[in-house]
Amino acid sequence: MRKIFLSFLVLILLGNSTLSFGSTPPDEGMWLPMLVDRLNHADMQKYGLRLTAEELYSINKSSLKDAIVQIGGFCTAEVISKEGLLLTNHHCAYGAIQAASSVQHDYLTNGFWAANHDEEIPTDISATFLVRMEDVTSIVLEGVDYNTPAKERGEQIRKAINKLKKDNSEGGKYTVDVKDFFEGNEYYMFVYEVYDDVRLVGAPPSSVGKFGGDTDNWIWPRHTGDFSLLRVYTAKDGSPAKYSKDNVPLVPRHHLPISIKGVQQDDFVMIWGYPGSTDRYLTSWGVEEVINDIAPTVVSVREKKLEIMRKDMDASDAVRIQYAAKYAQVANYWKYFIGQRRGLINLNVVEKKREIESEFAKWVDQDSKRKEIYGNVLAEYEKAYKEYAEKQIQKRFWYFQEVFTGAESLFLVWKLQTMPAILKKKDIKESDFDAFKGVLEEHFKDYNMETDKKLFAAMLEMNYKNIPQEYHPTIFAELNKKYKGNFEKLAEEAYKKSIVVSQENFEKFTKKPSQKAWDNDIVVKISRSMIENYFALQQEMSAIDAKLKPAKRLFVDALRQIYKDKKFAPDANMTMRMTYGQVLDYIPADGVHYNFYTTQQGILEKEDPNNDEFVVPAKLKELIEKKDFGRYGKNGELAICFIANTDITGGNSGSPMINADGHLVGCAFDGNWEAMSGDIAFEPELQRTIGVDARYILFIIDKYAGAQNLINEMTIIE
Repeated sequence: MRKIFLSFLVLILLGNSTLSFGSTPPDEGMWLPMLVDRLNHADMQKYGLRLTAEELYSINKSSLKDAIVQIGGFCTAEVISKEGLLLTNHHCAYGAIQAASSVQHDYLTNGFWAANHDEEIPTDISATFLVRMEDVTSIVLEGVDYNTPAKERGEQIRKAINKLKKDNSEGGKYTVDVKDFFEGNEYYMFVYEVYDDVRLVGAPPSSVGKFGGDTDNWIWPRHTGDFSLLRVYTAKDGSPAKYSKDNVPLVPRHHLPISIKGVQQDDFVMIWGYPGSTDRYLTSWGVEEVINDIAPTVVSVREKKLEIMRKDMDASDAVRIQYAAKYAQVANYWKYFIGQRRGLINLNVVEKKREIESEFAKWVDQDSKRKEIYGNVLAEYEKAYKEYAEKQIQKRFWYFQEVFTGAESLFLVWKLQTMPAILKKKDIKESDFDAFKGVLEEHFKDYNMETDKKLFAAMLEMNYKNIPQEYHPTIFAELNKKYKGNFEKLAEEAYKKSIVVSQENFEKFTKKPSQKAWDNDIVVKISRSMIENYFALQQEMSAIDAKLKPAKRLFVDALRQIYKDKKFAPDANMTMRMTYGQVLDYIPADGVHYNFYTTQQGILEKEDPNNDEFVVPAKLKELIEKKDFGRYGKNGELAICFIANTDITGGNSGSPMINADGHLVGCAFDGNWEAMSGDIAFEPELQRTIGVDARYILFIIDKYAGAQNLINEMTIIE
């Protein structure tokens, strides 16, 4: 499938402000740690790094990479104590905080701080540590060349990868992943150790961890204490283990000391983590697709979702807690797509991409052998994207994603996909449905039927009205005949009778199960029809992608030959990367200058007791007004956040911001609005990573929360 997911979507980029491949500024590039010695170390030293290459990455000795953790498959964390304590973002742990919360124990509003190990709360988060990585290109591509047919090439690659995974897992001890880089021109193997017992240790109240809310999201200056604490547990012998009260805190190979010396303008800083996805060789056709199809579709659907959820959340504390994590997830990339589309247009990225394609075409035309190998590349790109546009592939894809996951009852049917097999049994017992208990418990815990009913009606109506009839799920014809486009009436009837819209209805069904009742359930029928329609769409996409894939590989292969003096960083693909640059201010517009850090004064300036995004907790306000910052402040000032010109993307949330001595100075959590197109076109003059300052993190833990037990286990550099 095409790389079109963000959390899942892979959005993209290519070069610097002019999109030229002639040079690579130190702040651009997400680099593989095993290649840092060869590609980056000397340059990093020029900018101030005082660590050796082996202190950064080693498979034989403790190194900085051993403190970097992927959590939950979607964020980064770092080990900050000898007892397996992890630091990450508040928004990365938000789901765990929400899951542990209730109206009686509202940790979202009030925060949570474990006074000892026994009070730490189990989560469903896993922690993944990198053991080693290896270049396996020669193994995977053995016997493969430009003339190898695509099908044969794919089969050989799959066999080689499967063998590598089997040979390096040590009987299941390790998780092994082999990923392609540079669109299939290189392959690297990653060996991981995964720990499943991760517990919630500490989280500030949302008025600190989400201060600024959606209004400040992606915006600088920022005053958000976006951090939380987790802890990894192991069996007594130190090996990974499922949750058990007998487990003990992880003894890590390395943990990051935390510096409270602070940062200054131009200071060296590096970020380590697990960036999700980019596509830095996206062509002009791909950028046009984002501008014209993907971004408008996602923004419009998510606006409606947010409107519905927000109204119900404001009316009920129970619903607010149930939907807090869902709302935050929807809102985050709703605003992202707005900013990204704006940036792509304002920076004229399509034309800049075309300039590179023109250079590519000139290079190909200079040699007959090149024409033979690369001559059809641009034509294949144009043909594929034209077909995507004509068939409205992206619009259909994103409407399915947003609609199907927006109405949770529809998605629940997918989770219960083994139901038909149970119902075919001659002698069905109530215990046959026990396999669904965990799914249903998780689903209905954070579910409000009235809210889901509104989402169901709105999502289906948007799909019906905005997708051409020829691409509708077959069920839509039946619905239109019966309900005449009145989706609210459909929702009212469906949510009175459907098996999947309430725990009560489902339990009644299991007491008297029937294949006929399941097959005739309107929500089940709609969900099945939408899934069937989506599978057909996937086949269409796969057929186009099969022709586009070789063009992508050859395009990138050629670019690396054309621009031989450039050090190419591979696309982000959820593998460990390192990026480096400087703490740096910037000028976002004429007459406007943004400093490189913010202070406590900004919290008071933004305070609005009538806006839940800008409420300041009474104790925090008192500490600020008294300037009671302890050792974390200086000259009556407390640093809150700072920025650096490093290159990150989704997945880097929670990544450590590390100084020249290998000490943690901040925790990355966002990018800036002016450079929202950065996944497609890196802009060194504008691109900034926003991180919460380590001093503010420790201040909140120590002075605000009084969690001295946590401070005591950290290594703090004065």
